[in-house]
Amino acid sequence: MAFSKTRLVLMAVALSLSLAACGRGGAGATSEPLDNFTAEEIYKRGEYELENQNRPQDAVRYFSEIERLYPYSEWSKRALIMQAYSHHKARQYDEARAAAQRFIDNYPGDEDAAYAKYLLALSYYDQVDEVGRDQGLTFQALQGLREVIEQYPDSEYARSSVLKFDLAFDHLAGKEMEIGRYYLKRGHHTAAINRFRVVVEEFQTTTHTPEALMRLVEAYLALGLTDEAQTAGAILGHNFRSSPFYTDAYAQLRGRGLTATPQGDSWLTRVYREVIQGRWL
Repeated sequence: MAFSKTRLVLMAVALSLSLAACGRGGAGATSEPLDNFTAEEIYKRGEYELENQNRPQDAVRYFSEIERLYPYSEWSKRALIMQAYSHHKARQYDEARAAAQRFIDNYPGDEDAAYAKYLLALSYYDQVDEVGRDQGLTFQALQGLREVIEQYPDSEYARSSVLKFDLAFDHLAGKEMEIGRYYLKRGHHTAAINRFRVVVEEFQTTTHTPEALMRLVEAYLALGLTDEAQTAGAILGHNFRSSPFYTDAYAQLRGRGLTATPQGDSWLTRVYREVIQGRWL
């Protein structure tokens, strides 16, 4: 889809006077309708607005007109994927998803289908910027990224999706930690434990696992459940002995005359056995 920058600029300059009014209607510009221009000419103007003028919303207008004026053409197909990209660049994520999905539906076997699928996932991922955001977006981002990885494993988009998948997965664990800390701070220890347990059991490969285990030690000690507290400490020490969270957990246990060794029979004991047998982490 890319053209050389020099060629792009020359063609855009040649078209600028005649097409300017069709996009924005400035003073002194002509009013010649886009119907009088070829699909390629309109496409070039869209690229110019996007890449040289940094006006993605204006670019969308040109790419959309190609779909209307030249449906089922090769330029219409190229314009559709550029619509999705332009909407995404303008942070119009709903519109970006709609255009990307339309491309996938119309051209499932096209070489740019992988990119359309990636844009679809990215439109969710780029909205997952804070722990406090709607977690539904994170789940949708994970689903979209997984589809890119599984359906286009050898593509450059799959490689990028793997990294973003891990970050989005970490984000979900961060949300569980945020809620768990909220409950713990207010003395709702059982509710806090349930959140930290989710991190340990479902998000154990994320960066939040060491803190989750330390918070479990803290919460179980507050409830007087020393077996569970010691077992959580044992898991933490086995996997993250150099972590400051282990130092904190160890100090809490030692302050009660306890050690970081597995005790009793609980869900944490099961996790500990899996750790020792090498089936976890």
